[in-house]
Amino acid sequence: MLYFARWKIYSILAVLVVGLVFVAPNFMSDEGRADLPNWMPHKQINLGLDLRGGSHLLLEVDVQAVIQERLEDLEGEIRTTLRGEFVGYTGLTIGDDNAVHLRIRELDQLPIALTLINALANVVRTSNFGVGIPDIEVDDTNDGDIIVALSEEAILARTADAVQQSIEVVRRRIDETGTQEPSIQRQGTDRILVQLPGVDDPDRIKRLLGQTAKMTFQMVDQETSIVDALAGRLPPGSEIVPHDSDVDANGEPTLWVVERRAIITGEMLTNSQVTTDQNGQFAVSLQFNATGGKRFADATSQNVGKLFAIILDGKIISAPRIQTAILGGTGQITGSFDAQSAGDLATLLRAGALPAPLVILEERSVGPGLGADSVAAGKIASVLAFVLVMIFMLAAYGMFGLAADLALLINMMLLAAGLSALQATLTLPGIAGIILTIGMAVDANVLIFERIREEMALGKTPFASVDAGYKRAMTTIIDANVTTFIAAIILFMFGSGPVKGFAVTLAIGIVTSFFTAITVTRLLVSLWLTRTRPNVLPI
Repeated sequence: MLYFARWKIYSILAVLVVGLVFVAPNFMSDEGRADLPNWMPHKQINLGLDLRGGSHLLLEVDVQAVIQERLEDLEGEIRTTLRGEFVGYTGLTIGDDNAVHLRIRELDQLPIALTLINALANVVRTSNFGVGIPDIEVDDTNDGDIIVALSEEAILARTADAVQQSIEVVRRRIDETGTQEPSIQRQGTDRILVQLPGVDDPDRIKRLLGQTAKMTFQMVDQETSIVDALAGRLPPGSEIVPHDSDVDANGEPTLWVVERRAIITGEMLTNSQVTTDQNGQFAVSLQFNATGGKRFADATSQNVGKLFAIILDGKIISAPRIQTAILGGTGQITGSFDAQSAGDLATLLRAGALPAPLVILEERSVGPGLGADSVAAGKIASVLAFVLVMIFMLAAYGMFGLAADLALLINMMLLAAGLSALQATLTLPGIAGIILTIGMAVDANVLIFERIREEMALGKTPFASVDAGYKRAMTTIIDANVTTFIAAIILFMFGSGPVKGFAVTLAIGIVTSFFTAITVTRLLVSLWLTRTRPNVLPI
């Protein structure tokens, strides 16, 4: 146990050098880190929201919008299906009870209508062995009234899917802004917690997250005037949409009539970038997938000279006239953009549309002053714990305690290097984990040193006592570290943000402590023994 081959010594030294390289940027200024060679690490330890300051947002997914969207699709499918089979109906509408209502004119056609409507159901997978059940429930009365409602399982499944999709879209949108180490977690059934360390423009983040970003390309209905549409003469296949940047004399957005059918949707986009138009104004370039490119080419080829409305979240943002067929699978959105608004729109389109609107329920801003105070308090607590532990080890074990103190110093350096290399976020609970690691780091040495004392009391030589102390304490040390490491992993897997911060520092601290206690102190003790060859151990 006390013999070290040269390659082992070189390996330990290599680990220490790598640790120094990764920890060094934390003590350098931004200018100093910028001057480092490219092959050297540049990243510092990431500070969490409670240390660095930033924004805390609690969002709620508008589940009712998801349900309403399915009901509207169902309403349209019922209308198309019944008309296609020449089944007469009346009163087709969506009621306040979140159900589609209609009445069949001829009672002898009621069984046919029920069969057709039931066939419109989608399959919802339940947790019971993945059994599929219809997502709609159809009820009828003897007088021909039919009520079509979503099943409870369908509502739960759509809610879960909407929240999960929203989390992914929110993550992509925030990543596009360059925010480091955001914390995005689900809370409850329909809420999302977003914590953004270091964000200096929370209003921009709120604007990005507040937009659903559902984009469609629809033809303008130039045969129906807005006056006729408002008078109730709106064709079934058209709808009224406000123009976001076109206002009337009263400053209100003008209303346009557009065809309801969407030729291209946002899902067909593959990329969007900020660019400029032929007048040098900011614009957003679009690139479509194969399906979207073909539809765009067909639409522009067949409608030369007509207006093409680009609609974002229910508002027209641009309505250019098609001058010629566009066959390259690309398009461009022009309008009253500045650099930031064009960039934000490109970001929204790249990240994808939210399945439902997000409502900001809670917003908190953590100032950097609170973070600085927390960091200062954490530093004081860490240094105090470090000094007290070093004094105790030196007083209790003499020269061996000094070796443990040197190993503890190396342990803290490796812990900081690990946080920098993994880009883990350091939080207030994480500082608590570091302080706990300082105490735990010497546990293994205490076990070893007490075992050495027992061997010395049995009359063994210094070399034999040290060798036996390390050998016989090894099993206990491994068991204690493995069980604590498992606990840290479980905390990280199932804990929330602050708990995860504690688990990360605890897990890294266990690994570095095991290395320094078993390897570094043993090397230091071995070198001291071989040089001095004492007759009695100063322990």
